[in-house]
Amino acid sequence: AFWLGVPLLVVLFGNVWAVLNPWAAVMPERRPLFTYPERLGRWPAAALLFLFTALELAYSNPADPRMLGIAIVLYSVITWYGMFLFGRDVWLANGEAFSVYFGLLAGLAPFGREEGRIVARGPLAGLAMATSRPGTLAFVAVMLGSVSFDGLSRTSFWLRWRYDATVSSPEYGDLLATGLNVIGLLLMIEAVALTYLLAIGVARQFVQRDDLEEAFVFSLVPIAFAYVVAHYFSSAVIQGQLLVTRISDPLGRGWYLFGTADFRQDIGVLSPNAIWYVQVGALVVGHVLGLVLAHDRAIGLI
Repeated sequence: AFWLGVPLLVVLFGNVWAVLNPWAAVMPERRPLFTYPERLGRWPAAALLFLFTALELAYSNPADPRMLGIAIVLYSVITWYGMFLFGRDVWLANGEAFSVYFGLLAGLAPFGREEGRIVARGPLAGLAMATSRPGTLAFVAVMLGSVSFDGLSRTSFWLRWRYDATVSSPEYGDLLATGLNVIGLLLMIEAVALTYLLAIGVARQFVQRDDLEEAFVFSLVPIAFAYVVAHYFSSAVIQGQLLVTRISDPLGRGWYLFGTADFRQDIGVLSPNAIWYVQVGALVVGHVLGLVLAHDRAIGLI
């Protein structure tokens, strides 16, 4: 509901996370103790998003309630401490991973906020007007690289290689598997960043400008969202049905609040063909939107 549902909401309706964010709700805006260093930019958010994706994709038992509880407490402490030191709004814009993540995706939405009012705008307009800052490429690389690694980690090649690497030490199998997954995740994120920088390096051979990296980094955001849709669409539809049950019995105590506790999950609601069409359609549309945004930025640089 959170990781798959909120991205869809912000792309359709704008940055609703700014209203839903529970960390921001309990921390009023106050005078910060320190001025936020400009050179840090979005690096803290990139690091925290990496840790979240590492827990989700690399850790051997990411659904363990104890581990999730520890992660939530640690993330909350870091977030509130950052708000206390540098100010709530400044930390949300730079250090709070989910605010940065959903804020970038909200740039795709046909609705935005200007001077406290909700306004209609063209799709991609939010990203076209976005400004880069240090750490933006690292953050976007985590967005793209994490989903790419999730696909790689499900392949027979990766599973067989990881098994061969850990079978000799069964007592440390989970720890070794987690370490290998973290390394694979880092390498995939680095591959995304290096590929982008290589393309920018080629472009600089034809256009002598120093701001190309910052100018075109947001064209990767539609592609990142396309990967999220293509990779997680079936999981969102099938596993999302459990929300119907959970809304009546959220704590597993046998409640029947809304009469849906006995709802049966239909795992056959999507055919393989439907999943394939959604995946291909999302990837094509996402890359086209990325090209449109890059073209718009290129014209703006002329």
